[in-house]
Amino acid sequence: MINGILNVYKEKGYTSHDVVAKLRGILGQRKIGHTGTLDPDAEGVLPVCLGKATKVCDLLAEKDKVYETVLLLGKVTDTQDVTGTVLEEGEVSCSKEQVWETIQQFVGSCQQIPPMYSALKVNGKKLCDLARAGIEVERKPREIQIFSIQIQETALPRVKMQVHCSKGTYIRTLCHDIGKELKCGGCMESLLRTRVAGFELKDARKLEEIEKLALEARERKQREIESLARAELSKEDLQGFIQNTDCVFQQYPALLVKPKYFKLLSNGNPLKREWMQEWKQEYEEGWLRIYDENQLFAGIYQWEKERKDLRPIKIFMDDP
Repeated sequence: MINGILNVYKEKGYTSHDVVAKLRGILGQRKIGHTGTLDPDAEGVLPVCLGKATKVCDLLAEKDKVYETVLLLGKVTDTQDVTGTVLEEGEVSCSKEQVWETIQQFVGSCQQIPPMYSALKVNGKKLCDLARAGIEVERKPREIQIFSIQIQETALPRVKMQVHCSKGTYIRTLCHDIGKELKCGGCMESLLRTRVAGFELKDARKLEEIEKLALEARERKQREIESLARAELSKEDLQGFIQNTDCVFQQYPALLVKPKYFKLLSNGNPLKREWMQEWKQEYEEGWLRIYDENQLFAGIYQWEKERKDLRPIKIFMDDP
């Protein structure tokens, strides 16, 4: 089984679940999960967790994200993007300066009402399923954070912008709300996710690339073992495509366990500070990355003051 994180470039026409299903066939393993839904018409970075790394799916979904989007003013749709049914159309009489000023008003903490056409569940039912059935339900506003909005190009009625935001932000709704504030209406014309935490667009791989590399590696292995059986892939076969699980936790100090305590580590036991290769007072605050004698990532631990030992937060025990 392959353990690690694959930075996939999700193309138009695929849902996030489609990407996972496709990768299960390409890699020949079931334990795969994505880290945050992208609409079928959206493109860009979709980190996919493999094997033991699926334990970080929720953590990555919580991270901040960066998008490039085109806001189309003068049009309101039921889905808040150009794929929906047009509800209103109007003239865009505002100036570039008015548009820019209004957009910047959305930077900071704000309340956002999730759109009906979303995968968010209310009473166990997806909002998008209710919307398709013609049912609209009340949605509670959620607090989000827009860290920055950079205007990249303005050719009214279109505005291309880069948005750096917190988890739970709907860019479609942001475009809709900007149009509403400008009193001309607006919707999202395109969406490209360029970053999720430390995963960037320049490193993202399309499914076609991954499939080609996996096929070549599998054929090579089958020739080596002179077998017609489907060869099992390893992380090395996809060298450069898969990042180790610990890439998500680089902001935390790394500690190495002394060799004679490796068995206790591998069993998931609490760890004593004297079992570490080194120890500093500062390690008693926050999370720590723990590695075994072969410098393989074991998991995330935290110092427990009362018990005076390190307790596991998440165990990974990455394979060589």
